Amino acid sequence: MAAIKPSLGLRTSQQLALTPQLQQSIRLLQMSTAELEQEVDRFLTENPLLEMAEPNTSSTTDTPEGQGSEATTADARDEGLAGSAESWSSSGSRANHDDDGWWESQRIQPIGLREHLREQAHSLKLSDRDRAWLDTLIESLDDDGYLRESLEELEESVADFFSEHFGERLDADERTLGLKLLQSLDPRGIGARNLQECLLLQLEGWTAAAPSAAESPAINACLELSKKIIGDLAHLNALGAKDFNGLCQALRCDKKSLKQAMLLIQRLNPKPGAEFLEDAAESIVPDVIAYRTGTRKSNKWQVRLNESAVPRLSINPLYAELIRQERASSMTAQLQEARWVIKNIQQRFDTILRVSQAIAIEQQEFFEQGEIAMRPLVLREIAERCELHESTVSRVTTNKYMLTPRGTFELKYFFTSHVRTEGGGVASSTALQAKIRQWVAEEDPRRPLSDQQISDRFASEGIQVARRTIAKYREALKIEPVSQRKKL
Repeated sequence: MAAIKPSLGLRTSQQLALTPQLQQSIRLLQMSTAELEQEVDRFLTENPLLEMAEPNTSSTTDTPEGQGSEATTADARDEGLAGSAESWSSSGSRANHDDDGWWESQRIQPIGLREHLREQAHSLKLSDRDRAWLDTLIESLDDDGYLRESLEELEESVADFFSEHFGERLDADERTLGLKLLQSLDPRGIGARNLQECLLLQLEGWTAAAPSAAESPAINACLELSKKIIGDLAHLNALGAKDFNGLCQALRCDKKSLKQAMLLIQRLNPKPGAEFLEDAAESIVPDVIAYRTGTRKSNKWQVRLNESAVPRLSINPLYAELIRQERASSMTAQLQEARWVIKNIQQRFDTILRVSQAIAIEQQEFFEQGEIAMRPLVLREIAERCELHESTVSRVTTNKYMLTPRGTFELKYFFTSHVRTEGGGVASSTALQAKIRQWVAEEDPRRPLSDQQISDRFASEGIQVARRTIAKYREALKIEPVSQRKKL
């Protein structure tokens, strides 16, 4: 048996090596607008050669491809060091059109639930002790407006604070008073410990505003019946299961009275705190904006970059001149890094614009008619049109947004699977879901459409969609099954 001995040899092979510049380019490409803003702030902090460029409106020009323009001086043209020469923005992509004004994205500063409640509590005449307890309850609410912890547990958590500042802990009456104060605030139902209490609190508000029984016995009878349904968990479960006959028997009422009580219960809000956006949630800033060109009879939709989303970076001209004169050679590496950053950010937005324009060409009908006219589209089609790799298109369309007349959508939204038609064509799954939503909205509530009936409707239009596929689409649209959509 031959012995195994180590030996030396040469072998050639091919390997893909990603340069630091290419790695940075890929990383910037897959970032969202918010992440890019944070990255730009980091660049500005770490590299003294980079600075935010002032917009130069006098040098902007309209270009059909949306490319940024570069204003250069003679020295900068030779050395590529002047700030204006190595800065870039989307100002050149501005398109002039009549109906652009109503597109502009607005950042909303929403008020949070706790802030809304604190404003009301501030107007109440309370002792410092009661106000501190009420503030504790407000801070303990979850985002839906419920108080999930018991009063005893909450009091225990602040016992030391009250003992230190007010001399003694809260007693049972003070704890209950604070809860009643909280539950008296707007919106009604705030501070409930469970769903039943939340709905009953809202009904109490209706009861307080309702006329007397002598003036309107029908309204008061409806309120009392609604309270009976909500107050008994068995009745509430029967209502959810659409067991109307069983409810009528248990409550000893007719179907007309039950229907009126149901309509009233449906007007109640099971999550009264959810309508408030807590802590000023971040708004989406679109990367591109769709706009119409031509006349309304011969529409053509195009896209342009959203200038507010594009950082305007440049190289500090003073440092650039020192490096050019070889008086600050130690900063040469930072200069190269600054050039990479500016170039890669420019390339990022150029690629986003190219992909967005290709999407707009494919989805022209969507901008006019909405999702019901969405055509099937896959990454490969856009990759071939833009001469990019599919992975690049995937990065570009993730967490990048387009502002359209139909709303703001992630670029991935425009890519949909398809279903074959009898004529050999294809139909977009998004369009099919839009059809399902439309048919359900128009259905007779006493005889709602089943999944099989919806499938049969599609079949009559030459589109074969299985019943289980209809069920999957319906669940994605958050539409209840036929048994739960049935009304009296």
